[in-house]
Amino acid sequence: QVQLVESGGGLVQAGGSLRLSCAASGSTFSSYVMGWFRQAPGKQREFVALVSWSGSTTYYADSVKGRFTISRDNAKNTVYLEMNSLTPEDTALYYCGARGRIGTDFRKYDTYDNWGQGTQVTVSS
Repeated sequence: QVQLVESGGGLVQAGGSLRLSCAASGSTFSSYVMGWFRQAPGKQREFVALVSWSGSTTYYADSVKGRFTISRDNAKNTVYLEMNSLTPEDTALYYCGARGRIGTDFRKYDTYDNWGQGTQVTVSS
C-alpha cells in the first residue's frame, strides 16, 4: 500500500496558475502509475491526467489538454500537476491516485487502489 498526501491547492484568479504536489510513502513509488482526478460539488470524480511509471507517457482529459502538465520525480516520490490558464470551471477538490498499470480503464476513478485526501483548488472569475 502506498500513502498519498496532496498539497498546493488554493484560491487563484482566472488565468492564473497553481502547482499541485502529491507525496507518496510506504511503498515503491516507481511501481505505480499515478493519476490526478478532481471532484466538484455535486459531481462525480473525473479524470484529469495520468503519468506512467517512468514519466515518459502521459494522458490528459480533453478539458485540460494544453493547460495542465503532469510529471513525476521518482527520487522524491512525488507527482506534480502544473495548472495554467485556470478557469472557474477548474474549481474542485483535486485528488491523486495510484494504480499498478495503465490499462484501458485509467479514466475510471474506481479502478485506483490508493487515494490521497485531496487539495482544494478554487478559481475566482
